[in-house]
Amino acid sequence: MPVATAVMKAVRLHDYGGPEVLRYEDVPVPSIKDDEVLVRVYAAAVNPVDWKVRKGLAKSWLHHQLPLIPGWDVAGIIEKTGANAMGLQAGGQVFGLLDLRQSGAYAQFVAAKASYFAKKPATLDFINTAAVPLATLTAWQALFDTAGLIKGQTVLIHAAAGGVGHMAVQLAKWKGAKVIGTASARNLEFLRGLGADEVIDYNSRRFDEIVKEADVVLDTLGGDVQERSWKVLKKDGILVSIVGAPSKEQAAQHDVRATSILVHPDSEQLTRLAGMIDDGRIKPHVDAVMPLSEAGRAHELSQAGHVRGKIVLVVP
Repeated sequence: MPVATAVMKAVRLHDYGGPEVLRYEDVPVPSIKDDEVLVRVYAAAVNPVDWKVRKGLAKSWLHHQLPLIPGWDVAGIIEKTGANAMGLQAGGQVFGLLDLRQSGAYAQFVAAKASYFAKKPATLDFINTAAVPLATLTAWQALFDTAGLIKGQTVLIHAAAGGVGHMAVQLAKWKGAKVIGTASARNLEFLRGLGADEVIDYNSRRFDEIVKEADVVLDTLGGDVQERSWKVLKKDGILVSIVGAPSKEQAAQHDVRATSILVHPDSEQLTRLAGMIDDGRIKPHVDAVMPLSEAGRAHELSQAGHVRGKIVLVVP
């Protein structure tokens, strides 16, 4: 679709609520600023943050304006570059993570800073590429930038077969850590195939009765799981949550550290991850592929949990 038509197909929410508030409609093609690029989106991934935004659960910290196009994982081709958009050219195949505070990727075109994008992995198609940015950057920034995970340490990864979890398992193994993951029984072999050293079926075994002296806990669930994670850490170990700030008081009571992160765009990290993908060190898993017009159904699937890897929307 040529940009000259000035309209595009997109999924927007005009009110917060259930999947039914997602409307597939015509909207204007966004204009770009000097430091931005216009990307023709070929695929966009679905993440838990998408339906949390749709339900209005992120209003207090993301401050979105409605109507809003959700989705922040992008794989596509650069259509146009701003005057100061360095390093990228029209026609280039790219992938990126948008700023979670801006309008998103469930659309035929997206305008965003050039610094949010990197060259697409050569060995992946657009669908699998779209599964990479948010989950893998979250895992990288949590495990390495925040927890400082190094070779020989032990990490416990909750919901290890999920979007962030399955990439975290692979990154931690690449680093040389001992990896323990929690998952349902159907995903145990999947995680062993990714390199997990130990897998725990959370329906039949309590991880907090098995895991001892972990250096790092990657908390992707919060709630009771977070509460039970304190005692599996060794003294001065660290719990990093991606679902909200953990209690500093509880951390102090257990002589451990705790923090939370919100993933941020990083083109240098994306470039490194693309190289690791092309070298065969890490690989995203796509559980379901749906057309953009069925974003509501994709949200229902994501919100129900139990997705192995990622859900990806194909953009027409």
